[in-house]
Amino acid sequence: MDSSTRFLFSNGTFLPTYEVPPVSSFLEAHPGAYTTTRTHDNASCVLLWERHLKRLANSVKLLFDSSPKVLFGRSSWSTAHSSLSASIKSPQFELIIRCLVNENMSKVKPVVTKDTNIGHEWAITILISGNAEKLTGTVSLDEEKLSRALDVHIHVGPYIPMVFGTIGARLALAGRGRIIAAAKHSDWVRSRKSLEKLRPPSVNELLLSNDGDHILEGSVTNFFVVCRRVEKSTDVKGSTYSSFEVQTAPLGDGVLPGVIRQLVIEVCLDKGIPVKEVAPSWSIHECWEEAFVTSSLRLLQHVESVRAPSTWDPSESRSWNEIEWEEKQLKGGPGMITTIIQEEVTAKAFAEGYLMTS
Repeated sequence: MDSSTRFLFSNGTFLPTYEVPPVSSFLEAHPGAYTTTRTHDNASCVLLWERHLKRLANSVKLLFDSSPKVLFGRSSWSTAHSSLSASIKSPQFELIIRCLVNENMSKVKPVVTKDTNIGHEWAITILISGNAEKLTGTVSLDEEKLSRALDVHIHVGPYIPMVFGTIGARLALAGRGRIIAAAKHSDWVRSRKSLEKLRPPSVNELLLSNDGDHILEGSVTNFFVVCRRVEKSTDVKGSTYSSFEVQTAPLGDGVLPGVIRQLVIEVCLDKGIPVKEVAPSWSIHECWEEAFVTSSLRLLQHVESVRAPSTWDPSESRSWNEIEWEEKQLKGGPGMITTIIQEEVTAKAFAEGYLMTS
């Protein structure tokens, strides 16, 4: 892709377009917490903006507490750790993140809206990195100093939204669960590259599991299955769904708290669709009636097929053609429950937009 179609703002400074790498290369080169969303309606609004800011702030907190090097990179950060810790744990921290990102976003909007064509949308990635060099010699940190100690990068690139139902996901169970799964961070972008040798050519997303049976999530998506149940469920409007249960792995198992994942759960509860946070089990995949994956770019995508190794050994020394695969084919096109959820999720995602034209 021509770099002239991409934009990068670092701490409010607009980088020349010829220097802007693809977003994956940018994330691999920079430590920190990030989130990705996209525009809608000819780039007039950004989907689920407030939810993304909240998740971004939580990711920064989690990284600081559990793995500061993922947030700061190899820079020294320990000398200012105590004072920075107090500021990050402050009730005002989420507000600081929101103000920082929105201030930078105000400089992004005029550039992006100027370059938008009819039918054109943008993928927007916000990365926050700790900058330990700015903390050198600091004894205490107020909110203003904390703001200066965080670098904000906003990467913008063209995105063509997928038309729901036209292309299904083809999945393969290949790797173990991610480290620090509760935070969305750039270190995972580097780590997941090692899984690529396990991806069969026709597969467009890899699934993660720690035991080869219980499926956690995808490498860039959350994973859901729709299983047949014995009971029936009636929503508040009186219409009865068939005996289905939507399943996805719980956060406690080590999955990313995806923005769309949470929205799917909310929709199921609102519509009276039974939903259980339990890791889908490959050993009973014959009970799966439907499956779909979610992300902030694709929203919902129905699953066409899932492959799993006959023998679980996610060794990085192997390649996909050394593995004997079993395959589950799902019925063509998105199923009834998947379609209902997709319609509701899409409506809510558009309703909770950040206006680019304001």
